Amino acid sequence: MEAILERISNLSPAPPGEVVSGAAPAAADALLDAYSRAVITAAERVSASVLNLEVHQPNERGQALDPRFPNQARGHGSGFIFTPDGFILTNSHVVHNASKIEATLTDGRRFQADLVGDDPETDLAVVRIESANLVPASLGDSQTLRVGQLVIAIGNPYGFQCTVTAGVVSALGRSLRSRTGRLISHVIQTDAALNPGNSGGPLVNSQGQVVGVNTAIILPAQGICFAIAVNTAKFVAARLIRDGKIRRSYIGVAGQDVPLQRRVVRLNGLEVESGVLVVSVEAQSPAEKGGLLEGDVIVGYDDHPVAGIDTLHQLLTEEKVGVTALLTVLRHGEKRTIHIVPQESSRQ
Repeated sequence: MEAILERISNLSPAPPGEVVSGAAPAAADALLDAYSRAVITAAERVSASVLNLEVHQPNERGQALDPRFPNQARGHGSGFIFTPDGFILTNSHVVHNASKIEATLTDGRRFQADLVGDDPETDLAVVRIESANLVPASLGDSQTLRVGQLVIAIGNPYGFQCTVTAGVVSALGRSLRSRTGRLISHVIQTDAALNPGNSGGPLVNSQGQVVGVNTAIILPAQGICFAIAVNTAKFVAARLIRDGKIRRSYIGVAGQDVPLQRRVVRLNGLEVESGVLVVSVEAQSPAEKGGLLEGDVIVGYDDHPVAGIDTLHQLLTEEKVGVTALLTVLRHGEKRTIHIVPQESSRQ
């Protein structure tokens, strides 16, 4: 498909006044037809797997109420079936704290969906419906994506069911801040048009394989949209199905990134020029039990240098729960090490 787009771009327009033979327009038409067929084929392969999600939540912000559920607010999003037994991937922000989820397929079948698990820190969630004759989408490999590659987004923007838009991969390896403050890595940037209601829908390649979960747009920018990489979604979905949540560790500090004086870096032989200033320490937390104090600057975790909060978050994984770690800090400009035992985070 990239070759088709390149050949289209190489077709030079005729100078003004020059008569054009039928060969070039015919070639352009053939290439554009091939592009259209690729989009059509991909959309047809995955459309039967895409659902419109109607989500009911307790009304806390004065939102418009659904008359059928007078004490609840209603929102819309998208999702797609990825297993034959009815597991559905969507965004956490679509179904978080939902009291009722209704899912509608493109053939009109309507189901009540149950929330299996929700991970706000990657903005992914899994819900499930029970029915026969479900068509799961094929999951691809986001590591094979290339900038410029054709991608197709399918979802339900503003409730317009099964809307198809096409574009290209604009960039790879982006980072996106989740609602919890953690950084989501390996995010795909695309110019395939997304609107409110597309959230949770699939981003697919020309073979109809899901390569991302559409998640965000930047308002009022145009053509800057983001999707969580499907390889991230595979990992998160498996853990949500198994445990209902993603286990992560925490140490119980609030901090902010701060630069370090060059003299301090040089005297202490540090590998980083910034660190995490401890602003507060949670009572009875691993940090307090380990002796971490307000004003300390975290610059290392075991053998890993820590240049900022995002690095620390990435290191506090499930495997670190209950495992004693060596925290390197600066206290009054001098390097110290303390032992700390991270606990499992209860934040969801």
